[in-house]
Amino acid sequence: MLESDIVKRFDALVVGGGIAGLQTALDLADQGFSVAVVEKDASIGGKMIRLSKVFPTLDCASCITTPKMAAAAHHANITLLTYCDLKSLDRNGAGFQATVVQQSRYVDAEKCIGCRQCEYNCPVLVSDPEQGGFCGTKAIAIPFSNAIPQIAVLDPEQCMLCGKCASVCPTEAIDYFQEPTTFTIEANTAVLTTGFELTPVTDKPQYGRGTIPNVIDSLQMERLLAPHGPYNRVLRPSDGMEPDNIAYVQCAGSRDKSMGVPYCSRVCCMYAIKQAMLLSGALPLADITIYYMDIRAFGKGYEQFYQNAQAMGINFVKAKVAFIEPGENGNAILHYEDQVGGGITTAEHDLTVLSMGMVPSWNPAGICPVARGDDRFIQTIRPKLAPTLTDMEGVFTAGAGAGPKDIVDTITEAGSAATEAANYLSARSRTNAA
Repeated sequence: MLESDIVKRFDALVVGGGIAGLQTALDLADQGFSVAVVEKDASIGGKMIRLSKVFPTLDCASCITTPKMAAAAHHANITLLTYCDLKSLDRNGAGFQATVVQQSRYVDAEKCIGCRQCEYNCPVLVSDPEQGGFCGTKAIAIPFSNAIPQIAVLDPEQCMLCGKCASVCPTEAIDYFQEPTTFTIEANTAVLTTGFELTPVTDKPQYGRGTIPNVIDSLQMERLLAPHGPYNRVLRPSDGMEPDNIAYVQCAGSRDKSMGVPYCSRVCCMYAIKQAMLLSGALPLADITIYYMDIRAFGKGYEQFYQNAQAMGINFVKAKVAFIEPGENGNAILHYEDQVGGGITTAEHDLTVLSMGMVPSWNPAGICPVARGDDRFIQTIRPKLAPTLTDMEGVFTAGAGAGPKDIVDTITEAGSAATEAANYLSARSRTNAA
C-alpha cells in the first residue's frame, strides 16, 4: 500500500453513500457546509438503488434515489469518495481525523470517461453480484447502468491480463499496476450512515444453506422484479421457467437466536407483501403464499397495504417453517406447523423467497470508538428524544446503521442527523469566534 500525505479538510464527514448518507450530505451542503461522503462500494446509492419499488406507495425506487445521487454528485459542497475504506476515525483536538484507503480500480478515475469500451470488449464473463448472481458481467465493468460515478472497475481475481481493455480504451485509463492509496480527512463533525446487510442464506442449515436452486433471498427477488433486472421478467433461476407457485418464508433470518439475530428486523413483513403484490401483477396466474409468525405493519398506511394484499388473493398462512428440502425439478418442499389449522404439514413450491433479516454492515471495532448495542448496531444514547446522538460528542448516526428501519424512517432520521450536525458546527463556530 502506498502511503500518502494528502490531507483533505471538510466541515462534515459522512460515512456511507446510501440513501441516509446522501440525504444527510445534501441537507448539510444546502446549508453551506462542505461535506465528504466516503462510500465503500464503487457507486453511491446503497441498497435502495438496487430495489424495484418501495412500500407502501409502490413508487419506483430508482426514481427516488437517482435524482439524489445526481444532486450529490453535482453539488458544489459535496465531495464523493467512492471505492474507499474507512480505516480509522478518531478525535483530533476539537475535530476529527479519518484515515481512508482508496482501493484500486485499476482504472485512472481522472481519465475514465465512462464509454464502456473496456467492458464491451472484455472477453471474460463473470457472475454479476449487482443482479443477484443471475446473469453475467465482465471482469472490467461499470457496476450498473445508473452508477455514480460512471467509472469502470477491474476485478483482478477474474482478469486474465489479455490487454484487450487497455488496447481499446480511448483515454489510456487502464492501469494494471495501480496501488491503493491512503489519505487523511479532517472534519469538524461526522455522521455514520453505514447501512445494513441481509443475514446470509448460507447461515441457515434448516433452509438448505443456499444449495436449493430455487430458494432465493429477498434482494435477489428485488432484482427479478426490477424493470432493469437480469431477465426483464420473473423467471426461476434453475430453468428459466415462470413460477406458478411462490412461497415467502418470514423470519428466515430474524427472531432467531441460532443465527445470532434475536430481534425483529421490522421491514421483512412489508417488503414481502410488497413483492407479493408486484408478483401478482407480473404473474397473475401464480399462487403466492406468505408463511408468517406475526405480521408487523407498523407504519402509516401499512395495515391498509396488508389488507390490500389479502384482497388481491395473496394467501397468508400463520406458520413457522421448520425446514426446507429439495424436491423434484428444483422445487422446494416446506415443512411447517400450521398455527391456525393445526398440525404438521408440507407444501411444495417452485420458487421460495426467504425474508432475511437485517444486520449491521459495518463493525466500528478498531476503527471508531463509538459504542454498539447488544444487537451490534451503532448505539444511540437518547433513542426516543434524539435518535441520532452517539456516545461520541460530534459524531451522529442515521439510517439502518443504527438499527433496522424502513426507507421513510431512514430519510427522516437523516434529516435529523443533518440538523444535529449543523447545530454542532454552528455552536463550534460561535465558540471559536468568541
